Amino acid sequence: MILAHAHPGHSGSGVFGPVITTAALLSALAYLLSAARLRRRGDAWPRHRDASFTAGSAALAVALTGTLPGEPFTSHVAQHLTVAMAAPLLLILARPLALALRTLPPGPARRALPAAAHSRPVTWLLFPPLAAVLDIGGLWLLHRTDLLATTHHQPLLGTVVHAHVLAAGLLFTFTICQLDPVRRRWSLALRGTTLLAAGSAHAVLAKTLYTTPPPGTAFTTGDLHTASQLMYYGGDLVDLALAGVLAARWYATTGRAHRRGSPARDAEPITSSPVTVGRRPLRSGRERGRAKRPSEG
Repeated sequence: MILAHAHPGHSGSGVFGPVITTAALLSALAYLLSAARLRRRGDAWPRHRDASFTAGSAALAVALTGTLPGEPFTSHVAQHLTVAMAAPLLLILARPLALALRTLPPGPARRALPAAAHSRPVTWLLFPPLAAVLDIGGLWLLHRTDLLATTHHQPLLGTVVHAHVLAAGLLFTFTICQLDPVRRRWSLALRGTTLLAAGSAHAVLAKTLYTTPPPGTAFTTGDLHTASQLMYYGGDLVDLALAGVLAARWYATTGRAHRRGSPARDAEPITSSPVTVGRRPLRSGRERGRAKRPSEG
């Protein structure tokens, strides 16, 4: 049984914390160097994306290896909100896949990224309801079974749970935001409905924890109340941010459609800007063929 007097700042992430922290900080460094390289060759890349990716990486590092405030369960929920929701949102808003596609030189790695993003298994993983089940369903399983109590006695299982929470959070956020190039772009209506359903399920989970602790635990009543309120309102804040991303994408898409005088669509082209090698954008064979023809006048 997890006792109420357990160390309040302990993250419980075991070896997973240092490993992911190191990976996150190295990824942030690689991101900043790639963005700087892109700007040096004359291409635009918004600096707020640099800040977003750096903040997301730092949030992961603090949540998985630092000392979080509050009693044991409140500290656990703060870690959950950071690793599963806030950090993924900051990382995905930075559009790391698009940056990699624009900076990698021609070669196997450059070809492998789009191939993986457009593969059939990835397409189905990015189906919004499935991504929501993997994310929110995993949190229900963790908190409404004795899984949480078991992870404190089995470090390897705890590592698997932490890895799932982070991966599922990234997958869900990537699917809802749909900022980077993928094979299939799901409709705004489906993504919005999925976000609403997932947010409701997360809020219900928080309400159940207000009165009933996870099985096999013995947290104090005050700790349960504070943690459940943090889960409820913190989850709402991240969901509102995700809804804001959806609204902004819809507004940008419909604005472009109105300027073109064509019906609005809620999906964007595969890439929002041309992938470049050096200073020259890559063009399709059809575009190169049109460029060679004399203009008609």
